[in-house]
Amino acid sequence: MSAGHKGPVSADRETGQVERVALYAFLINLALAGLKVALASFSGSLAVAASAIDSATDSVASLTVLAGLKLSARKMPTFPYGLYKIENMISVAIALFILFAGFEIVRNIFFAATKTPAITLGLIGWLSGCVVVTFLFGQYAIAVGKRTESPTLIAEGKHRQVDVLSSVVVLLAVVLNYFKVDTAFPGISIDHIAAGLVLVFIGRAAWDLLSDGMRVLLDASLDHATLDHVRSIIEARPMVTEIRYLVGRNAGRYRFVETELVMDTRDLEKAHAITQLIESDIRKKVPHVERVLIHYEPQVREHVRVAVPLSDTAGYVSAHFGEAPHFAMVLFRRSDGEIEKQEIVNNPHTGVVKAKGIRVAEWLVNQKVDIVVVKEDLQGKGPAYVFADAGVELRRSSASELTEVMEFL
Repeated sequence: MSAGHKGPVSADRETGQVERVALYAFLINLALAGLKVALASFSGSLAVAASAIDSATDSVASLTVLAGLKLSARKMPTFPYGLYKIENMISVAIALFILFAGFEIVRNIFFAATKTPAITLGLIGWLSGCVVVTFLFGQYAIAVGKRTESPTLIAEGKHRQVDVLSSVVVLLAVVLNYFKVDTAFPGISIDHIAAGLVLVFIGRAAWDLLSDGMRVLLDASLDHATLDHVRSIIEARPMVTEIRYLVGRNAGRYRFVETELVMDTRDLEKAHAITQLIESDIRKKVPHVERVLIHYEPQVREHVRVAVPLSDTAGYVSAHFGEAPHFAMVLFRRSDGEIEKQEIVNNPHTGVVKAKGIRVAEWLVNQKVDIVVVKEDLQGKGPAYVFADAGVELRRSSASELTEVMEFL
């Protein structure tokens, strides 16, 4: 038996926000690339040229991001689980773009002719503006990416952080060149050193994005913290007696969860209702869950646990459920109906003023009771609803003593 539920796409607003940020990224990268190309042509600086190449590849990557996000939001019969992994494929593509920019820097460091850049205060001002714009947009992209859990936007923001560091290095090299400060090594200029440092930043960012994206594309499991959170949500339902397995994976910023449960009920309608409640709880408490697939089986019970409210330890049945000072807990074997264990426990909620019956009912549910026998009519009252939700059978008996109740069962 299984219950699979796919909720409506409630993330349309978030998807629109992600697409809007991706459009901003494309426009900003395109503007920065154009500006840096002009500045590199004017100054002849290798470091500025490398930064221009980086921004140019970023603009192409951002355009790919925007197109990919449009596709990832679509669903079609050919791809019933959606195209969410396109976002992770794009993250990998961004990493490759970063590596390409690094290759261009290396090529220019070792093979381009060395010449002294023409640096002006205007060039320094424009490059300073590029650093500020890149920093602010990177922080904005990461903030939106974390809120929407979009790996693409987080990748974009991290790339902008790398751009900030590399841009600061380029700016520092330009300033040093402006003041005629250079290295004492022939053939190696401040410009070359700055370009090499940019390469280090690029390599680190590319590796992080490539490894994270490939994990998802290879269907790596959800992180342990998320799976533990889902497990605790499931275990909070008293009718769930066992979690046979629990797995999950990411696809883009969305999560897919699958589990197999054993439930303490043979009522299929009730078991299905519990799975719906579990799915609802998971969706409320774990963000961006796209699909929850729950398989369930009834528990094969060898014993039945019965609870009876008592007015004293001598075995007299209490006329009141919540006010009963004690409860008899009797464990029967299903095979032959023999009593395997019997004990009398104190009611831990006798001192409660409000909702005493509900508290006692919840306590009995947590004690894994299967049947509760009472004198009092609880139909339409809080305890009856608690027992119904938990699959606990509620029976009435006019018996005055516990031995008579046992005969009644």
